[in-house]
Amino acid sequence: MTEQPTGETSRESARGVAASAHDLVKTYGKGEAEVRALDGVTVDLMKGEFTAVMGPSGSGKSTLMHCLAALDTPTSGEAIVDGTSLGSLKDKDLTTLRRERVGFVFQSFNLVPTLSAEENILLPLSLAGRKPDRAWFDAVVDAIGLRPRLGHRPSEMSGGQQQRVACARALVSKPSIVFADEPTGNLDSTSSAEVLGFLRRSVDEFGQTVVMVTHDPVAASYTDRIVFLADGTIVDELREPDRDAILDKMTGLQDIAARKAAG
Repeated sequence: MTEQPTGETSRESARGVAASAHDLVKTYGKGEAEVRALDGVTVDLMKGEFTAVMGPSGSGKSTLMHCLAALDTPTSGEAIVDGTSLGSLKDKDLTTLRRERVGFVFQSFNLVPTLSAEENILLPLSLAGRKPDRAWFDAVVDAIGLRPRLGHRPSEMSGGQQQRVACARALVSKPSIVFADEPTGNLDSTSSAEVLGFLRRSVDEFGQTVVMVTHDPVAASYTDRIVFLADGTIVDELREPDRDAILDKMTGLQDIAARKAAG
C-alpha cells in the first residue's frame, strides 16, 4: 500500500474537485489467479457536475466507484473525497464520511419496506442523530414530485417512485457527492427518464455532484461528462455527450474487448 497523505488536500479544493483517484490499483486474488480490476486509474470528478462512468463488462467501473465511495479499499494509490484522503481514515471515520458526506443510489432501491417514503428519505439523518432542514427536505420532495406519496410504503409505490425516494434519501443530508450505481437498471423507460431527470435537476438547480455508473447510452446522455474505462484503465472521455457519440465509443470499446477475448 502506498503512503497516504492525511487531511485536506489543497490541489482538490483549489480545482473544485469533489472526488479523485490517483494511480488507483485494485487487485483480487494472487499469483496466476490475480485479477487487476483497476490498473493505475487517475481521474478528477468535478464539483457541480453529472459524470457517467461507462465501459464494457469487467472494465472496472463499479470497482472504481466503490473505491471512491469508501465501500471498498484499493490495493494501492489514493482515493480522495471532499478533500479528504480515504486512506488516512480509520473505520469509524470512514463510516461517518459515508453517512454524512456521501450519498448512494443503488439499482435495487434498498428502501426499508416497513417505513413510509418520508421515513425512508429521512433515515440517514435519523441514524446520524441529526434534525432535518425542513426547507431543504421540502425542496427535495417537491423536486421528486412525490409529496402525495410521502405516507406510502415502498410496496405501495412503483419502481420509478421507489427509486426517486432513494434519490431523495441520498440528497437529504446535503452530501458532497452522490454515487449512483446503475440507478435505472431495474426501471422501464418512463421511470428511468423520471429518475434521470431528477438527478439532472439536482445538479442544475441544487449544485449537487453526481457520479453514475451505467451501461445505458440514453442514461449517459443526461450527463455533462462520460469517463470510459477498459481493462481497468481510463481510455477516453466525452463532454456534453449525445446518444450517437456514446454508442460509437461503446461499440469501439466492445469490439476491442471481443478481439482481446478471442486472442
